Amino acid sequence: MNEPTGYPTRKTFLGSVIILPALAGVATAFARADAAKSSQASMHYQTTPSDGKQCSSCNFFIPGSSASANGSCKIVDGSIAPTGYCIAYNAKGS
Repeated sequence: MNEPTGYPTRKTFLGSVIILPALAGVATAFARADAAKSSQASMHYQTTPSDGKQCSSCNFFIPGSSASANGSCKIVDGSIAPTGYCIAYNAKGS
């Protein structure tokens, strides 16, 4: 029996049911990227390293004008020392 025209096929419908929530998740991730950064206090930021972990070796660190200059962070607000540390530390290459 032929299906009426103008209606989605079962395959198209099921594909949409899977793809639409995934696209909503991607949109949410982009919205969070534009959201306000976390405060230094909430991330337990300190200007000294912890167990050899420091901001300059973290994926989220954005270097300043020189290796010793303060930079910024993708997720923590404010000026960030390259020798600093917080609980969001994520080693480069991880």
